[in-house]
This record gives sequence, C-alpha cells and structure tokens, in this order.
Amino acid sequence: MTNQKPTHETALAFHALHIPGRPLVLPNAWDTASARLVEEAGAAAVATTSAGLAWDLGTADGDRLDRDRALGALARVAAAVRVPVSADIESGYAKDAAGVGDTIRAVLAAGAVGVNIEDALYDGEGVGDGGPLRLVAEQAERIAAARAAADAAGVPLFINARIDTVLRGAGGVEETLERAAAFLAAGADGIFVPGAVDPGAVKSLVAGVEGPLNVLVGPGAPSVAELAALGVARISTGSSIAQAVHAMVRRAARELLSAGTYDSLTGGLDYAELNTLLGGAR
Repeated sequence: MTNQKPTHETALAFHALHIPGRPLVLPNAWDTASARLVEEAGAAAVATTSAGLAWDLGTADGDRLDRDRALGALARVAAAVRVPVSADIESGYAKDAAGVGDTIRAVLAAGAVGVNIEDALYDGEGVGDGGPLRLVAEQAERIAAARAAADAAGVPLFINARIDTVLRGAGGVEETLERAAAFLAAGADGIFVPGAVDPGAVKSLVAGVEGPLNVLVGPGAPSVAELAALGVARISTGSSIAQAVHAMVRRAARELLSAGTYDSLTGGLDYAELNTLLGGAR
C-alpha cells in the first residue's frame, strides 16, 4: 500500500524518527525511481531534494521551479513509497506568508508529512540582519503560516527550518542560534544547517538548538557514526546522490561517444530487478 492522504499518526511517527544520537538518515530522492530505491535500501523515510527535483524537471535550483510542478512531482514520490515522505519546498514556493500556507495545504494533499523551508534569498533583496537571507521576522512569519496551515488540517507536519547562515557565508554559530530560536518559537520542529560539518560547530549547534538538529553530508563530511556521537538527530545528503548519478551519466555518454567503449556502465543494477522494483504495483 502506498502513501495516501497523510494522517496524524504517520506524521507523529515521522517526528519520532528524530532522535539525537540515533539520527534519521535520509539519502535524498528526486523522482519515483530514486524514492523506491531509497526505500528498498532500508530508509525509514524518504525526503526529496529540491535541487534534484528541479533538475529532473528541467529547471535550475534556487526558487525557480513553480509550485504546481514541484508538488506534482512530490505527489508521485509519495504515491510510490510506503514510508513517510518529507518535501524540500525551498522557501515555500510563495512570495509571502499567506502563499506559504497555500503551499503547505498542497504539500499535505500530495501526501507528505514533513517539509524543509529555507531562509535563503535568491533575488538579491536581502537587507538588514540577513544579507543573502530573509529577515528573521519575515522568515518567522512564513514558518508560522506553515504551522497554522498544517494545524488547521489536523496534521502535525514536521517543519524543518533550514538556516543558510553557514552555506551563504551570512554568519556563524551565534547568528545561527539566534535564527533557530526565532524559527522554533514560530512553530518549526527542527533546525537544518547545511554547511555545518565541523565537529566543533556541530557540537555547539546541538547544545544551543532547542530541537532536533539536521546536518547535510557528502564527501569529506564526518561519518554518520561521528555525527550521531555529537548528538545530531537527522542527516541528509541533499543533492549529492543526484549529482553523483548525473556525473555517471556524463561519464558514460562521453566514454561511448569518444572512446566507443562502455566500461562506465559496469556495476549497473540488474534489469529484471529494477523492472520488478520500479514497475510493480505497491
């Protein structure tokens, strides 16, 4: 049976997966095939990557994808798996807080029980305390609108507030903690700080954030075990898996077109196995 309309119980089960020291590990997916493969590998939940999803739909990442296309893709992912699904919705696919509320209603209708909402700006309008980030009060208002929309629907949606201070060079631990406190007070359930992988910084964030901490990993980052020992509650790969897959496609295509050989294709998944996994009814 696949995900249908999200239930109160499913959302609470997703909340319960966020345990400091025993983190929820999310190999992020971007389409139905990657979602099923992630589920089949043993993931307790499936989370989308906004970048991978945007690329799959022929659009650049960074608030360029329209809401309808994004939520259509999310619905297909949620329908493909049995485990809870969390959606990376960038900054909410909306210009204002009311629009974020509309997005959340659409997210719930698509079958997800969690979202990431980021505070980065991509239109050059960042001013004041944020620079390349939204003002704290503005972002808190958007998170509050998301919380209100989910509560009105009767679903305890897990709102993961993404803070891009480190990723965008807009602040360190102190600035991140200030934002985290404001966003949690506005209704966020967890805090996501991509770019923070230094053990000292992660330890400080775990100690200072009054909620589950999510970090982004990839080549060169501490292992899952090391991050768990620091008290991290959620670990995401973001777009890294999609990037690796696309790199393989380019290598194989270039090898075939230049050398006329096929060594890059060695190690591919068995056709029958994939056909059964991805083509069968759920």
